[in-house]
Amino acid sequence: MEKILVSACLMGDLVRYDGGHQQLVNKTFEQWQHEGRLVKVCPEVVGGLSTPRAPAERVLKDNLVIDVSGKDVTHAFTRGANIALSICLEQQIKYALLKDSSPSCGSNTIYDGRFTGSKISGVGLTTELLRQHDIEVYSENTVLLLAEKLTHNEKKFS
Repeated sequence: MEKILVSACLMGDLVRYDGGHQQLVNKTFEQWQHEGRLVKVCPEVVGGLSTPRAPAERVLKDNLVIDVSGKDVTHAFTRGANIALSICLEQQIKYALLKDSSPSCGSNTIYDGRFTGSKISGVGLTTELLRQHDIEVYSENTVLLLAEKLTHNEKKFS
């Protein structure tokens, strides 16, 4: 049974910058949780940031993560990404389900770095690092694609 690294906010943990969560309500996700497949992490929190915290966005052209006050928080985001990767390597996790649009976890979009609420195509620091190590990253919007991949793989190896 394949384990899946998952954003803690998708599991209902109060770890988002605003102290909230983004709990994913999905039958497949709930089944994976019941099966014990999910390994949760919030890269921002394990990287040393508090909850709540100032909103942050990735500035792609400078390869930085800056909070709304202009503070460079790249180090904490990078540390959290490395911890997430270590978890995957230690537990032989090949798949991740991470919160899209996050400066850590975005897998399709991120906010544009200008704090205008505008999204652009891009990935968060954790997603980027995981993909560099051949870990497939999905978002809450692509749960069914991940489910299909896992079903295909499990049939192939059974």
